[in-house]
Amino acid sequence: MEKRYLFTPGPTPVPPEVLAAGAEPIVHHRGLDFRELYGRALGRLKEVFRTDSDVLLFTASGTGAMESAVANLCVPGDKVAVVSHGSFGERWIAICEQHGVEVVPLRYAWGEAPEPAEVGAAVREAGLDLVLCQQSDTSTGVVADVRGLKEAVGDATLVVDAISSLGAVPLETDAWGIDVVLSGSQKALMCPPGLAMASVPEHVLARTMPSRSFYFDWRANKAAQDKLDAAFTPAVSLIRSLDVALGLILADGLESAFERHLRLGRAARAGIKSMGLELFSPDNDSAAVVTAVRAPDGIDSDDLLLHLRDRHGVTLAPGQGQLKGAVFRIGHIGWFDVFDIATALSAVELSLIELGADIERGVAVPSAFEAFDSSVAA
Repeated sequence: MEKRYLFTPGPTPVPPEVLAAGAEPIVHHRGLDFRELYGRALGRLKEVFRTDSDVLLFTASGTGAMESAVANLCVPGDKVAVVSHGSFGERWIAICEQHGVEVVPLRYAWGEAPEPAEVGAAVREAGLDLVLCQQSDTSTGVVADVRGLKEAVGDATLVVDAISSLGAVPLETDAWGIDVVLSGSQKALMCPPGLAMASVPEHVLARTMPSRSFYFDWRANKAAQDKLDAAFTPAVSLIRSLDVALGLILADGLESAFERHLRLGRAARAGIKSMGLELFSPDNDSAAVVTAVRAPDGIDSDDLLLHLRDRHGVTLAPGQGQLKGAVFRIGHIGWFDVFDIATALSAVELSLIELGADIERGVAVPSAFEAFDSSVAA
């Protein structure tokens, strides 16, 4: 039997008690026992989203939450702004185009963070009232300043894809005036894939169009959740797991989670740089979700990932789109600690040596531990 290691930015490893909760006997989704569980999970979601507004819960991947926003806030022919700085910004554009929505793309080079003042000026110049963006784009490791973006776009409705960032980096939905926040279960929330969420306040519901999605109709789902019901059969086992995972996060405290992710990012970057490798993701504390690394000369990153997986049982994430074959990515959101970072770095070092790369040996793990420990007082 070969031990497998998962170090991707989603799906992420899941705590045993969360897995165990999902293995409990199935309950009926209209029964009182599920309603109690459902209500508790929905309440905990509001705490993690840091909002007093309803958080709608769907059985879907995070992309389902993205599509729900377009289906409820737009009609064909509408014009919206999309802030794109990576693969998932391009996904916003694809979803809009699929729905017949005209996109004004505000594109930044992959690896570059959006500039709020530029975005605000472009939105005002185009006369737009809906802006779609990512907080974290895991294809590049860039975490955008969504607080600054909201301040810059003013009264325009800002929809933030926080699928990989919720629970990993600060996001104050209500305090920052963010209109809609979307997320998914399989990232920092430490659950299996299959649940999507959208925080939708009353002022946003008031501007919704008749939904062009039967399943993702925000009003229908809210009406059901108001009665502690679900509009359609939910993934009851996943919701049970989510309830446990959210309980773990809140018991430890969101601030503790933010600090841990920040320190893990520092450890990963220090280990990578000590080997003589070049970061693609930003070399600062904003990169707390994923560390993206340029493959060394003569090494295709996809070949490296196959070697890691097939020879050592270690799974990292590949480059996406224009970065395919050029970068690899180490995720550190959710149920990760510094020993996971040490394992990932050791595997990268060993595999690169086996593939003939010229790197510094034996320094990655000590550098990572030093960065992790020194950040306690930073």
